[in-house]
Amino acid sequence: MSFAEDSLPNVDLALFDRPTASRLAGVGASTHAPRFLMLYGSLRERSYSKLLTLEAARLLRAMGGEVRIFDPAGLPLPDGAPDTHPKVQELREAAGWAEGMVWTSPERHGAMTGILKAQIDWIPLNVGAVRPTQGKTLAVMQVSGGSQSFNAVNQMRVLGRWMRMLTIPNQSSVAKAFQEFDEAGRMKPSAYYERVVDVMEELMKFTLLTRDVAPYLVDRYSERRESAAELSKRVNQRSI
Repeated sequence: MSFAEDSLPNVDLALFDRPTASRLAGVGASTHAPRFLMLYGSLRERSYSKLLTLEAARLLRAMGGEVRIFDPAGLPLPDGAPDTHPKVQELREAAGWAEGMVWTSPERHGAMTGILKAQIDWIPLNVGAVRPTQGKTLAVMQVSGGSQSFNAVNQMRVLGRWMRMLTIPNQSSVAKAFQEFDEAGRMKPSAYYERVVDVMEELMKFTLLTRDVAPYLVDRYSERRESAAELSKRVNQRSI
């Protein structure tokens, strides 16, 4: 079997992307602190997903990151308000600012909460020329009231893929979360806490490795071909 280029009759070879040193250059070029947006999925006064998010935020800051934690209180349901709503604008601005994200949800009825899903649903794949999530890193965590489960993190992984994010391999699932935090809301020393440290450390590493080449990672042949066809159409219309 031949693997010559002429065996690709349905590919426009002029638009075919071949990795080059110049395209892959830039890893480590950024000098600002890695930027992370953190979302959690509960509005309870003592929300364990929020407490876990706060612990993760402390770790990321200690590792040199810059963190924003989005408060979902007041965010309307998707399609329940125009996208000019102040909370929607706040969320979208933060998503565009971030280079990585952390999503943390309670498990409710065997799934992530609607509160977390609503936040993700308000973030589009594209806002003009800006891609709020594509090519950015993602870590997922969940808290459970009972035994350890992975339903919520598995769902969030599916969403991360749909949002074209680089979801890191490691994840955290905290069982019986009510036992894992003290009265002050701090997470107690445990294997669960050490896993959170592992996850944030891995998120930081993946973000540092990929943030400068994120545009290259999400550059797609199909989109280049569509843009080339649209440009050719405009040129032909002008020449008529």
